[in-house]
Amino acid sequence: MAGNFVVSLTHAKNDTDKATVAFVIANAAIASEKKVVVFLSIEGTRLSQKGYADDIHEEGFAPLKDLMKSFAEAGGQMFVCSPCFKKRGLDENNLVPGAVIVGGAKLVEFLGDGCPSVSY
Repeated sequence: MAGNFVVSLTHAKNDTDKATVAFVIANAAIASEKKVVVFLSIEGTRLSQKGYADDIHEEGFAPLKDLMKSFAEAGGQMFVCSPCFKKRGLDENNLVPGAVIVGGAKLVEFLGDGCPSVSY
């Protein structure tokens, strides 16, 4: 079932349940042979930083750091909203594997025609 799939994530430690479920879905999409991007915006951009997700573990789910690692190792990409990243003063030299800082045009290009997406 080829094709692109986007998970838009605007949360991090401000709603760890949403952050966790977003990566559960992203991993499911990768397992379904989709080309998957997790778009990190607003507070979600904080997840792009090494070590930030280390203490996030929602009951009933794998730790978020493990979900993120599995996602990146499977070829998933994390597009990090550039203005959101800059607003929060985050460190470009501290990005987790699979994360890349992008502008909105890159996301729009990936979405293309009829790309399914979900938001958390």
